[in-house]
Amino acid sequence: MTLPLTGLRIISVEQYGAGPFGTQHLADLGAEVIKIENPREGGDVGRAVGPHYFGPGDSHFYQAFNRNKKSVTLDLKQPEGQQVLHSLCEHADAVFNNLRGDLPGRLGLTYEALREVRPDIVCVHLSAYGRDGERASWPGYDYLMQAEAGYLSLTGEPDGPPARFGLSIIDLMTGTTAALGLVSAVLGARQSGVGRDVDVSLFDVALHNLCYVATWYLNGGHQTGRAPRSGHPSLVPSQLYRTADSWIFVMCNKEKFWPLLAQAMGHPEWAEDPDYHRFADRLRNREKLNQELEAVFMTDSTARWMERFAGKVPAAPVYDVAQALENPFVQAHGCLLDAHDAAGRAVKGVASPIRCSGASPLARAAPAMGADTDELLAQAGYSPDQIASLRKTAVL
Repeated sequence: MTLPLTGLRIISVEQYGAGPFGTQHLADLGAEVIKIENPREGGDVGRAVGPHYFGPGDSHFYQAFNRNKKSVTLDLKQPEGQQVLHSLCEHADAVFNNLRGDLPGRLGLTYEALREVRPDIVCVHLSAYGRDGERASWPGYDYLMQAEAGYLSLTGEPDGPPARFGLSIIDLMTGTTAALGLVSAVLGARQSGVGRDVDVSLFDVALHNLCYVATWYLNGGHQTGRAPRSGHPSLVPSQLYRTADSWIFVMCNKEKFWPLLAQAMGHPEWAEDPDYHRFADRLRNREKLNQELEAVFMTDSTARWMERFAGKVPAAPVYDVAQALENPFVQAHGCLLDAHDAAGRAVKGVASPIRCSGASPLARAAPAMGADTDELLAQAGYSPDQIASLRKTAVL
């Protein structure tokens, strides 16, 4: 069987993290993602993001976001570059970009600019603050969104300074959201014959992720803050606990798990204790209960507690990045893969989390800048002489 997006062609004017992360989802699912890289600017800026490199213009960062794609060098600021773009779009389902909000219009990447080329083309715009309004021309990055959307007030210990997520979670989620928007709009265009613009912004996604915390405030005026040990605001036990040798995270987020935890910890009487019997009781007596739990957790190692809880009580050891990637379950579950470049070199990475039965995952390393220019322009009808002429004038 083929992958589900086989035959979908996407022209992507993308750079850095959020946009490439979104289109990598699509490429992993079989879509043909064609990166447009401006040769005058060194291509995707992610190629130069260190400190780790395979070679010049080939950073580990770049490889993490661009698996299974193709690359065409093209300067969209030149009229000839716009002509090439239109030729490529004649056979494309979507055009994607993650530029500053005021740039897609200037570079001819909107539906209004491309509808005459192909009426059913979908134009997806991932920006910092959207393409309209007073912030359309503002640059913006993940950590700024976390700050303004309230994340730093929710992360870390109550008596500590504001703290961000350890990952660029807004970039990653905005890229994923944009990928959903793209495939949804393409499905709609195939049904109606008419394309459209689709907008996704870092700011909107950051705010949308507040989800139930936002609902609590908007409807009840409740302002969620930070709980000790990364605890859940309303469910107990659901937090970090210190063990004899490290840490463990336990989440009894359903009532049925509480008596199972009590039994596994050698205190079955806790299950019927009126101070701990139900969610509301445990929340009311959070501090007392957590002290009792940790006193028991400290009597044994994290590994031993995991043996007792496995499959019965939701729990996880607290790992660093190396331990997380070397986890035997990661290996057994096929979470990692080797992507190979044209020379056969393997680039190790994390596999797509979307598993499609009957189809093997694609595993091509990220392309060298412009690696597919001649082939794709030839497919679009350009002769070798025309391609050479465009290259002489620095359009390619």
